[in-house]
Amino acid sequence: MGMITELAADAWNLTATDGRRVVLGIAGPPGAGKSTLARALVAELERLHGAGAAAYLPLDGFHLSNAQLERLGLTDRKGSAPSFDVWGYAALLRRVVEERERSVYVPDYDRVLHEPVAARHEVPPSTGLVVTEGNYLACDEPGWREARRWLAEVWYLETPDEVRQGRLIERQLAGGRDMAGARAWELGNDRPNGEVVKSSRVNSDRILASFGLDMTISED
Repeated sequence: MGMITELAADAWNLTATDGRRVVLGIAGPPGAGKSTLARALVAELERLHGAGAAAYLPLDGFHLSNAQLERLGLTDRKGSAPSFDVWGYAALLRRVVEERERSVYVPDYDRVLHEPVAARHEVPPSTGLVVTEGNYLACDEPGWREARRWLAEVWYLETPDEVRQGRLIERQLAGGRDMAGARAWELGNDRPNGEVVKSSRVNSDRILASFGLDMTISED
């Protein structure tokens, strides 16, 4: 049995027996591999339990728009905790947990547009487990604390800093920055955001080491 299959089984064990929907959170600093892990878990859960059994809900869909970031003076701090609509995120988590009679649509972040986009993902009524991921899910701060109450557990994905930093520079290069700009953004923005997230590690229910974690989907 692969590690993703084992983690999917552990996640499925969180599901309630009374019909309530359960949300699992994946936290970790920028570049840790959270979205890759979350998507792999959802795919494996659907393989094991059928289409619609699990769904994906990224915190990145709650990035403030570039216009709002400019208004708030946060353009150079995109990705920091204040640059998210945490209260909107908490409200959607409440809907996901409490509403089972209709589909709930979930926003995402588009790395080509560099903007959030509405309703890219769906949580259908059949979904029993939702996997959400984001930097600040384990932070014990206003807004994040309210969002945390809707999560059955938070798993923290730990990845060596040098690996994360390389990924983050590659992400900025892919987004159109030159090497100097990519390094400056990683150092001045992603790195301090990561330190905030790392301080929340102690609030997590489980620590996962990304090294040795094969984020591939099992085949029948």
